[in-house]
Amino acid sequence: MEILKVSSKSAPNSVAGAIAGVIREHNSVEIQAVGASAVNQAIKAIAIARGYLAPTGVELICIPAFVNVTIDGEDRTAVKLVVETK
Repeated sequence: MEILKVSSKSAPNSVAGAIAGVIREHNSVEIQAVGASAVNQAIKAIAIARGYLAPTGVELICIPAFVNVTIDGEDRTAVKLVVETK
C-alpha cells in the first residue's frame, strides 16, 4: 500500500490530488501524519479527495489508527489514516 506523509505545511488540495490519483490506481492509500496540525491537513485532504472522486461513483472510507514512526532517529507516534474505496 502506498504511503503518503502529510505535514502541517502540506497543501490540502495537493494532497487530495495525490490521494485521488493513488485511489484510482490502487483502490487504497495510507496517510501518515504527526501532530495535530498535520492530522488536520490530512483530514481536509481526504474530504477534498472525496469531492473529486464522488462524481465518478467512487465512495471512500477512512480507517484511523496509531503507528510508531522514526523521524530523525527519534520514535514518534503518528496517526495512520487508511483510505479505501467502499
